[in-house]
Amino acid sequence: MFVAIKTKSNMTRKFILRSVGIILLIIVVLVLFKFKTIKRLYATIHLFDQEVITENFRNMDDIYPVSRLMPAPSPTSYPKTLDYKLPENFDFSGDLINTRDFLEKTAMEGLMIHHNDTIIYEEYRNDFREDQTHISWSVSKSIVSTLLGIAYDDGLFKLEEPITKYLPQYKDTGYDGVRIKDILQMSSGVRFNEDYGDFNSDINRFGRVFAMGKSLEDFSKTLQNEREPGTYCQYVSIDTQVLGQLLKEITGKSISEYYKEKLWIPLGMEDHAEWIVDNTGMEVALGGLNMTLRDYAKIGQFLLHEGSWNGEQLLSKEWIKMATTPDAPHLLPGKQANSNNIQGYAFQWWIPEFPEGDFYATGIHDQYIYIHPRSKTVITVLSANHRFNERELWGKRPHVYLFKSIVQDLENKNFIEDSTKH
Repeated sequence: MFVAIKTKSNMTRKFILRSVGIILLIIVVLVLFKFKTIKRLYATIHLFDQEVITENFRNMDDIYPVSRLMPAPSPTSYPKTLDYKLPENFDFSGDLINTRDFLEKTAMEGLMIHHNDTIIYEEYRNDFREDQTHISWSVSKSIVSTLLGIAYDDGLFKLEEPITKYLPQYKDTGYDGVRIKDILQMSSGVRFNEDYGDFNSDINRFGRVFAMGKSLEDFSKTLQNEREPGTYCQYVSIDTQVLGQLLKEITGKSISEYYKEKLWIPLGMEDHAEWIVDNTGMEVALGGLNMTLRDYAKIGQFLLHEGSWNGEQLLSKEWIKMATTPDAPHLLPGKQANSNNIQGYAFQWWIPEFPEGDFYATGIHDQYIYIHPRSKTVITVLSANHRFNERELWGKRPHVYLFKSIVQDLENKNFIEDSTKH
């Protein structure tokens, strides 16, 4: 009898200890989860602080979950001459700006210039390496648009169709019945505050929601309409997030998978890349792609060659023309009553204030892929400019003036013709 009681007591004690252990384990897991979330939220709030911005922009995968891309099996590289010198100064709306001072002040990290499929200028600053990835921010938008162009060529959607034909979960939201074309042209009519300098803006609220691990789709569905779609150009980053969901729906693949198949491998990307994803695995289509400078430049080269690569037409010339040509008054460059941008806009590509067939992708804190077809020039810039919000957000873009000055300098010196002799 005594032995039986002792055995039962031991069993009870073991059960209690096991239960306490499980409870403690659950508490530890919850604390670690909360700690990780709090750490992400803190990093997001301070992402652009001067002391950490450079480190953050080069190591986004240390802060957020990512989908990874490995170097292409057959990488493409370009010949180099590297005998071009940047103009000493450039004109910015009547002001003469020293080029070196400007690049220093805007915290340029990498700069590459292509002419006639040759790299004539390449520079890395602040210990940034050629094989190191860097966040692109809204340059990602232009790449998502390019992927949608490939899907369009394959007949997977039509521009005039409403987005809710493919994403019915957006019924009764700001995107209900909005044409895909209007979303591509940042003319969805959705109410959105894109001011990064305003802590309570929609874009910063989005960042905090994402940092807390919430679904990007759930956030997108909270937005409401304030204008008739297709009548006013207002930059709404979530427009591209919805386009990313469209791409995923119509292709049956993640954005990273489709990118790898349709562009990454065919273009022969030389290095690895990361695309930031939410907790459901959905890519941050509006600005989460991280690549190296030379691989970003390949996107520019691809557009410069009108979608042709190694003799294969990967993207139609028709799409590229539509994607880089404003086709309505509210999309034209210059001051417009029905646009909040001085720059022109098309399908997620920007058109300069004084266009000459050139167009560009850009992201906050001064990331650029600039394409000038007439001179066969591609200029790619990566930066970590903590001063970005000091200037008018949607005003004139001094980098574009520098790019035009470089093109003019090259043409004046007949450098383009000379470079082919190397």
